[in-house]
Amino acid sequence: MKVSSSELSKIKKDLDIIRGEISRTVVGQSDVVNSLLRAILAKGHVLLEGVPGIAKTLIMRSLAHVTTSDYKRVQFTADLLPTDITGITAYDKNKGFYVVKGPVFTNFLLADEINRAPAKVQSSLLEAMQEKQVTIGTKTFNIEEPFFVLATQNPIESVAIFPLPEAQMDRFLFKLYINYPKIEDEQGILQKNITINAFSDFKIRSVISSKEIIKMQNLVKSIYLSPEIEKYIVRIVDATRFPDKYKLKNAKYIAWGGSPRASIGLYISSKADALLEGKNYVTPKNVKNVVHDVLRHRIILNYEGQAENIKTDDIVSEVLLKVPTP
Repeated sequence: MKVSSSELSKIKKDLDIIRGEISRTVVGQSDVVNSLLRAILAKGHVLLEGVPGIAKTLIMRSLAHVTTSDYKRVQFTADLLPTDITGITAYDKNKGFYVVKGPVFTNFLLADEINRAPAKVQSSLLEAMQEKQVTIGTKTFNIEEPFFVLATQNPIESVAIFPLPEAQMDRFLFKLYINYPKIEDEQGILQKNITINAFSDFKIRSVISSKEIIKMQNLVKSIYLSPEIEKYIVRIVDATRFPDKYKLKNAKYIAWGGSPRASIGLYISSKADALLEGKNYVTPKNVKNVVHDVLRHRIILNYEGQAENIKTDDIVSEVLLKVPTP
């Protein structure tokens, strides 16, 4: 089913309003906000890496507020248990056994500093992300849509951390970097926050409902993507697997390329990017807009590449130069 021009116009207007409301709380970082919106539209989850104090929590809380969605935050620590996320079966002498659902049962979940918790805790969240359901005791519960997880990492820390394995990283649709604000943006942050004592002081509006988010997510599937663009996506991922075939200068540093999940991620997120732009079809530009976010954590460097401090973003950029654009 083709997305009508009236639907596209309304969605673009709503998304522009969302970005406008978020800009009232978060100064700058528009690229990160756009990438988060793409991930939400594509029903994906995001791993966000950045130093403390650059509005990771504020962005997520603002996104939940403007979309009238439930929001919860979990601070990951070394003593966290899987049941602290999923929930427990408790007992009361008057009503017997009953279930207490954990914070994973929400629309927008911030998993703060996910690499500070042991692998067992990480996997309990990642399983919920993948399956959209959680088993507590003998009962299985579905997680209501929309369901979006933003997991954060602090690149500075090197003590008492549990790095995510490559297979777990692959569960995230995007990996994003959030950088320090520009000088002029930081001046705006100072001026804005001098009078702010609580989140409610930002006075941002809830402009759409969570049901409208679900409708947008379903419309993403109807965005047209031509066979030529499909082939372009597959070739991009193929170049990360067989770099010698595409004569990449950094080929010797690549241990493993993207899995089919990378191709699927490019496919759906390029559609989401087209919808974000108010279009009902995908162009090569839409693929290029999302390709670094989709592939940077899926290209695995060998020891030589790590020793040479090779950046996977540079490899992706070279792939775009080598693979012909349709």
